This record gives sequence, C-alpha cells and structure tokens, in this order.
Amino acid sequence: MGGDLHIVMLPWSAFGHMIPFFQLSMALAKAKVHVSYISTPKNIQRLPKIPPNLAPFLDLVEFPLQPSPEIELLLEGGEATIDIPFEKAQYLKVAYDTQMQNPIREFIAKNSPDWILTDSAPYWVADIAQELQVKLMVFSVFTAATSVFFGVGNQLTKEARDSLTVPPKWVTFPSLVAFKEFQEKYVFAGFYTENASGISDSARLAKVLNSCQAVAVRSCNEFEGEYLTLFEKLIGKPVIPVGLLPPEMPERRKINDGSWGKIFDWLDKQNPKSVVFVGFGSECKLSKDQVFEIAYGLELSGLPFVWALRKPSWAIDEQDCLPSGFVDRTSEKGTVCIGWAPQVEILAHPSIGGSLFHGGWGSVIETLQFGHALVILSFIVDQPLNARLLVEKGLAIEVKTSKDGSFTRDDIAKSLRQAMVLEEGLQLRIRAKEAAALFGDQKLHQDNYMAAFVRFLQNGVATKI
Repeated sequence: MGGDLHIVMLPWSAFGHMIPFFQLSMALAKAKVHVSYISTPKNIQRLPKIPPNLAPFLDLVEFPLQPSPEIELLLEGGEATIDIPFEKAQYLKVAYDTQMQNPIREFIAKNSPDWILTDSAPYWVADIAQELQVKLMVFSVFTAATSVFFGVGNQLTKEARDSLTVPPKWVTFPSLVAFKEFQEKYVFAGFYTENASGISDSARLAKVLNSCQAVAVRSCNEFEGEYLTLFEKLIGKPVIPVGLLPPEMPERRKINDGSWGKIFDWLDKQNPKSVVFVGFGSECKLSKDQVFEIAYGLELSGLPFVWALRKPSWAIDEQDCLPSGFVDRTSEKGTVCIGWAPQVEILAHPSIGGSLFHGGWGSVIETLQFGHALVILSFIVDQPLNARLLVEKGLAIEVKTSKDGSFTRDDIAKSLRQAMVLEEGLQLRIRAKEAAALFGDQKLHQDNYMAAFVRFLQNGVATKI
C-alpha cells in the first residue's frame, strides 16, 4: 500500500510522546510505509520490540545527546523527561535543540524522505524542511478537543488566550473566574513563558503549525468529529485523523516473571470485572501526600485492586512508598507492585473492570479498548481536559479536587465505588463496555483510518472515513 514512501518521525523526548509516535510508526509499517524513527540511544532502547515482519519497514535511528558540561550536570545522563525532575525539562530542550539539529538535518539531506512528521518541540525542523524541500506534518498526541482548547494557528498568542472568555461546551465550570484559574493552573502554566531554551512552548508549536502542510491527530470522527472539523477550520490546513492506534490485543499467556506471575495467578481467581487497576504512568511524579491519600482511598473503597506504582524519588526504599501497615491490611484485597508493569496484559485480564489513573490520552485509549470504567484523577496538561470531555460523554468519573489540586481519600473511595459497584454507576459501566467496540476496533483504525492516512501521504488529498 505504502509503495516507496519514506517518513521521518521526530518525537519529543517524553514517553507520552515517543510511544504514540512509535505506535503510528508501527501502523505505517504495517501498511508497508518505510519509517525512520529518530531519538536518542537510551530512548530507543526503551521502546517496545519491533515484530520481525515489520522490521524491514521501520528503522530506529539513534543520535546521542552530547550537551554542554553545564547542561550535563543538570540532566545527569537523562535523555527523557521521565529521567529528570519536572523543572529540569527546559534543559533537556536546550540539549535537544543544540545537539540534535545538525545530525537530523544531515540525515534528512542524505535520505530525502517524502514527509517529516514532527512533534511541536523540535520547532527548528520547520526551517530544515523548507531548506531541503521536504513536506512537513505535525503529529498531535492529544485529542482535537484539547488542541482547540489550547488555541492553535493564529490564535497562539497570549492576547488570543486572554480573549477566550468561555470554555468549550464540554468543559463545565461554576464561573468564568474558575475557568480562568483552570487555564492558568493546568494548561497555560509556562506555555507562553520563555525558559532556558530561549523559546516558549507556544512559540515552538506556532512555528511548526505555521510551516506544516497538514496536522495528523491520534483520534477518529466517531469519538470527536466535531472537534476535528473545528480544529481544521482554526488552522486552515488539513487535519487528518489517523485513528486511535489501539495496542493489539495481547494473547492470553502465562506470565512467570517473578511477582507478576503471582499477581496474574491471583487475578485468575477474582470475579469478572471486579478488580481496579491503578496506575499513573511514568510522567506523573506524585508527592508522598498524594500517594498516601490514594492508598487510603483504595483501602476505604474495599475493592480488590492491582496498583502499579513507580518508586517515587522521595522514597528511601520500597517499604517507604506506602503508609505503614497498608500492605498487610490490604493483602487479602489487592497488591502493589513497585516498578514496571505489563499494563496492556493487565487491562486485558477479564477480572479487571475499572482503572484509576491520570487521564492521559494514551491510557484512555488502552483502558476503553477493554471496556473498563474510568476513574480519573488528573494532574497536568491535557489530563483535566480529557477528564471533562470523557465525563461529558458519560465514560468517566472525575475525582473531585480542590483549587490547589489536593484531593481526599473519601473522594477516591466514593468515585471508585460509584464506577465499579454502585447502582448510580451502572450507565457508566454500560457506556464503557459499548466504547470498547470503537476503541478496540483494529479493522476500523488500521484498515480504514490508516489506509486513508497513507493515501494522503501519497497524494496530499484527504478522504473522509
């Protein structure tokens, strides 16, 4: 299908970006499109393995970061945002800007790809694409609704941001003041502010949006067709939904990997749709108070659970990660695993019925693919927006938070019980089960959306699904 097409992928060095770019690369490789995925060596090593049948179409290209000694002291060998504190991400951008630009220019000049699919962070690729006469496309890892809310194209100015006096219909607030506070706290914090890299995130996005020929979005018309249309009107360029890129359903297999083997044995003994999976991914760096409050909320709920908890930087050891006695008190009801988790395999297990998580778009797709009830405790960037959109669509419960972002164990427990067992959550469970038919439809997303996307890459003409 893809013929002689060659696409270069340039994701930002955060796993919430790298993984969707990798999933899109895999989907294109299935369509026999040749893809060159560029990142740093450490990031490349942490990506999932490429199936042998796709290896001829997908090249992982490594360019090492060699930042200045001053930056190296700050990053301490980190090559992705997961490796460093949140406040040091700006220095990773400095290293990325200064060290990746020339190798990428040389690679593109040598290989003459048909398209560059870029994230918003490497804004300088716009000049490279123009200089070398290569078509440029932005790939958004967010929903179209989130992109509309952020402000796009000629709206990407502080003045335009301030002129936005009402939220989209799906983001409900008790007052305009509350809406503005939400914007400042979650969405625009630092977005318009220059940092150590010398350029704000909004300026990076504006540069690539103004220079690109089209925007690809990890979404579909069935979920948010109205926002895909509005996004396209706002930027005046084709907006191409590439489908939801759901992970392929894992085969039911025996996992004998240490503690996870025991956990899957335990899951096998639980009732269908009875267990909550709890996981906040790699990018959410939760404080001690937040982790403890989640733990107490789980305990109060009385529900069986599996919690994949990344060891926090503030914890001395694994025993320090949780409240004293929590593991003993809940040993009959659930289990906590510190570190990596086979998330898709867990979500695919028939005993799982719901998920308590941050509401990142990739995790939403993975969870709804299996028809689980969503309980969202959001923290940053698009997560609160996704929560509001999913609540509006009857697919999620949002844990109540205060203005300062704090939450209580009682609200955690109440939200979980509503989603999983109470009568008032029945419609949520029904709608989540129905959503699995859309979010898990591999044929729709690969055969229809990806086929249409490849046709656009070939001839530049968008076709409706």
